[in-house]
Amino acid sequence: MSVSDLLPVFPWDKLEPYKKTAAAHPGGIVDLSVGTPVDPVPELVQKALVAASDSPGYPTVWGTPELRDALVGWCERRLGARGLTHRNVLPVVGSKEFVAWVPTQLGLGPGDRVAYPRLAYPTYEVGARLARAGYEVYDDPTELDPAGLRLLWLNSPSNPTGQVLSKEELTRVVAWAREHGVLVLSDECYLELGWEAEPVSVLHPDVCGGSHEGLVAVHSLSKRSNLAGYRSAFVAGDAGVLGELLQIRKHGGMMIPAPVQAATVAALGDETHVHVQRERYAARRAALRAALLGHGFRIEHSEASLYLWASREESCWDTVAHLAGLGVLVAPGDFYGVAGERHVRIGLTATDERVEAAVRRLNA
Repeated sequence: MSVSDLLPVFPWDKLEPYKKTAAAHPGGIVDLSVGTPVDPVPELVQKALVAASDSPGYPTVWGTPELRDALVGWCERRLGARGLTHRNVLPVVGSKEFVAWVPTQLGLGPGDRVAYPRLAYPTYEVGARLARAGYEVYDDPTELDPAGLRLLWLNSPSNPTGQVLSKEELTRVVAWAREHGVLVLSDECYLELGWEAEPVSVLHPDVCGGSHEGLVAVHSLSKRSNLAGYRSAFVAGDAGVLGELLQIRKHGGMMIPAPVQAATVAALGDETHVHVQRERYAARRAALRAALLGHGFRIEHSEASLYLWASREESCWDTVAHLAGLGVLVAPGDFYGVAGERHVRIGLTATDERVEAAVRRLNA
């Protein structure tokens, strides 16, 4: 069996016919199906990248001391985390890479289990499959059988639903996981994008009790700073877990390029560009949300993140086809689990001009 045989069918290929339909619209396609940033990389980040471009030597997997300082400082300021040192942070080559490979790097295999939300980013399952571990979905993680459960994925704000777990819910789950010796991996990549709720990290003292034991939070600069093309992300939490990952990743050469490390320091040290980007997304969200509701959609959750989780009470593929006829491409909900078969995920990551075009078509 080849490694690729372990993986599910790549779902996005199924969207191609609908993409062709949408592209044939006289006004052109409005692609709201993916969460890739379209706005400019902040100028101060570009300048930092250029200033560090003369980097002939190998970068380090752990990152420069300046980068580690920036990671610790940001976690303290933005997450409210306390007691972090360099041993509690680790840069990674984009968050998707980490999600896909962390079960393998932590030595999971047959007989071990990975759990993730019933509606979830598909790469959680991919990571378990690559490690040849078992995997299962949950509604309430504390109802899982802890025997053999090695990794528990949380995702707040959620991709695709935008749902935010409360501080009380996170505290309850963390306590349960610690009681049963289950490592919690908390995907918090959309934490900066709360709209009708204020997302909280598992590293907040009110959640973790001031201890990072058994907790790893995953963060990305792709959305907050428009750095998806830079592949800059990091994890923070349990020093023992991150120390093990650091040793493995050293052997694997999994390092962020030195210019990107410098750009990351600049990005994490500035909040102005984050505010500007939030305002862009907030305006697009308000316009799309109103148009979708007026078009007969019902919107669930969506209190945070870069997506609207919407339904017309029909098969998600019927909804995809309907919107493709208007030249608007969205993601079918069943890409994220069978529980999404009557929903679609609608991204906010299109230019103002394209969002305005989608709004006009929905309001026509």
